[in-house]
Amino acid sequence: MQVEDQMGRLVCVKDPPKRIISLVPSQTELLFDLGLDEEIIGITKFCIHPASRFKSTTKIGGTKKLNFPAIRELKPDLIIGNKEENEKLQIEELMNEFPVWMSDISTLEDALEMITQLGSITGKSHRANSICSEILAGFNSLRDDNIVGKSVAYFIWKDPFMIAGKDTFIDSILKHAGFENFSQEMRYPELTLQQLKEAKPDIIMLSSEPYPFKDVHVSEMQGICPGAEVLIVDGEMFSWYGSRLLHTSSYLKTLKGLLK
Repeated sequence: MQVEDQMGRLVCVKDPPKRIISLVPSQTELLFDLGLDEEIIGITKFCIHPASRFKSTTKIGGTKKLNFPAIRELKPDLIIGNKEENEKLQIEELMNEFPVWMSDISTLEDALEMITQLGSITGKSHRANSICSEILAGFNSLRDDNIVGKSVAYFIWKDPFMIAGKDTFIDSILKHAGFENFSQEMRYPELTLQQLKEAKPDIIMLSSEPYPFKDVHVSEMQGICPGAEVLIVDGEMFSWYGSRLLHTSSYLKTLKGLLK
């Protein structure tokens, strides 16, 4: 069958695919949650959820350093990747040999569309629709005004310091939770500590991934912005756009309860 991916490309896919390789951790978790245990034959070394399947499934390298011989040996009839997380040249090379379906996600709505489309492609529409309904219900329950308008600086990296700006999935999750991203720049701009001090955000979030911020960094930020609330947050809850979203709303509720 011929399907369109989120980059507007038409992809010819076996109906349904029987040998799937996933190149993105959050989408790998989704595929297993859709019930595709037998169909998933290859994942990356970063696809850590679910833990039981991580141990037993063949690894095909990292998200940005794919092992092409391993992929070719597995003979996939569908490879699933993501525009941001995978390298363009590597994906183009794969497209010359295999059907490759690509997601392109910067909002919660994009994520729900991806879940629905992958459910349809893999013959798991009923489960995919159920996941989407549950995710939507969870996010709808977040609507309260106790922190609306509070500005957040969400750090993803150190040396140099980088934050999540506009046109990112993290920004979308912050909005749905009732926060205001203090950054008006696009994507992932660098930010100096002097700029942070001058900006005076209400809240500083230090993500657990991709950079593993620790308590020592909390103390450092608190010294720079003594008026801000500083805390380490679970990066998966803000940046994983698959079935991990089933747990995001409850996490955000707990997080909001910790803030003044």
